[in-house]
Amino acid sequence: MPASVVLGAQWGDEGKGKAIDQLAPNSQWAVRFQGGNNAGHTIVAGGTTLKMHLLPSGITASDCKLVLGCGMVVDPWVLDRELKEWAELTGEHPEGERLFISERAAVILPFHRLYDSADKVVGTTGRGIGPAYRDRTERVGIRFVDVGLLMGRSQEIGEMARRMNEQLATVGVEDRIDPVQLGSELKWIHERFSNAIRATGPMLDDALARGEQVLLEGAQGAMLDIDQGTYPFVTSSITCRANATHGAGIHPGHIEQCYGITKAYTTRVGNGPFPTELSLEEGPGKQMSVVGHEFGTTTGRPRRTGWLDAVALNESQRLNGYTGLVVTKLDVLGGLDELKICTSYELDGQEVKHLPSSSEELSRCKPVYETHPGFPAMGEEEWIQIAEESRNGGGIGSLPSSIRAYLTRIEEISGVPVVSVGVGPDRLASIASSGGPFDIELSEATF
Repeated sequence: MPASVVLGAQWGDEGKGKAIDQLAPNSQWAVRFQGGNNAGHTIVAGGTTLKMHLLPSGITASDCKLVLGCGMVVDPWVLDRELKEWAELTGEHPEGERLFISERAAVILPFHRLYDSADKVVGTTGRGIGPAYRDRTERVGIRFVDVGLLMGRSQEIGEMARRMNEQLATVGVEDRIDPVQLGSELKWIHERFSNAIRATGPMLDDALARGEQVLLEGAQGAMLDIDQGTYPFVTSSITCRANATHGAGIHPGHIEQCYGITKAYTTRVGNGPFPTELSLEEGPGKQMSVVGHEFGTTTGRPRRTGWLDAVALNESQRLNGYTGLVVTKLDVLGGLDELKICTSYELDGQEVKHLPSSSEELSRCKPVYETHPGFPAMGEEEWIQIAEESRNGGGIGSLPSSIRAYLTRIEEISGVPVVSVGVGPDRLASIASSGGPFDIELSEATF
């Protein structure tokens, strides 16, 4: 069986965790292929809310093996905390049993977090992601395969600390890295995770050869891609489909399905241009923020909100070639008199139908909207009831006509079929297209 990819189609925070959680029971592997703990994937199942930053969202399926891929940068202390929280919830210790860390993945060290704290422009999460990727590019970073080799090599560790301290001084950070402490930290990483560090690329290749299904889980979103996003207000890795297999250590020919996750509106965390942005103080923007609980899973920062940006969505489709769209948080728009979709921009008096490469130009773009009728607000129980009814064969056709019209227009503009619609945070609050890839049996949480 082939590999499938789940990607964020906007600026992140679209609801990828929920989609992975739903698909994982039918997969044998779930793989994070890029990013680090700057990601925040939330899963709500019954009365339990899980917030993962490093652990793949497929962890909720007990038979699904998990990989932190070679394209990632991994903070061992965050991973340790997440594993302890998982063990407290379930009693399971998956590391080395069904959770494996690529030996090629980069290690985030305290230095990287300190260096990242100097950022005053991009609005990063401060988790050390960018500095860790920079060290990898400069070929001075430490990978998990290297940690064990450094044991007892005090001269090499001392040289690492010297380089780190010189760099901290250049950006005005007063803290310094002590070589003895650094050696102790590397020893702890080796002792804590050596049983889980594996050559995961060959493991996944063998799994695919056996016909096993592999889910590739992206972090952030297409518009935050280091090459294709709204640079410089982007993340530090390639978030798009082209990196999914590379960051897992397998070839791209394995991919058959690629699902883009998009909210029914748009949000963005941090700095950078946002053409459809609305006020958080009043009107639809406030409703999106309050009803949608729009606060960053990783940082807790309020997310900026705005109407659905189809220009950005089409850019995302061009980059990723989605075979299906998952539209999340549709319920948040309930009660608004009208809904708007941005279909193009106006830049200096000219119509623009693609994202300018320059963020300065994008910041001058004015959205050109088309308007659609709104639909009534419904409570969580009403949405769940519609979702349950949809699983009796009605699929998306179970939704009211005004909502179907809005979804149909998204399909027309993007050229991609909508295969699932999220109408609440819970695992069961989803409506799948009849016979589609998300038309699967959903169960209550067993963890």
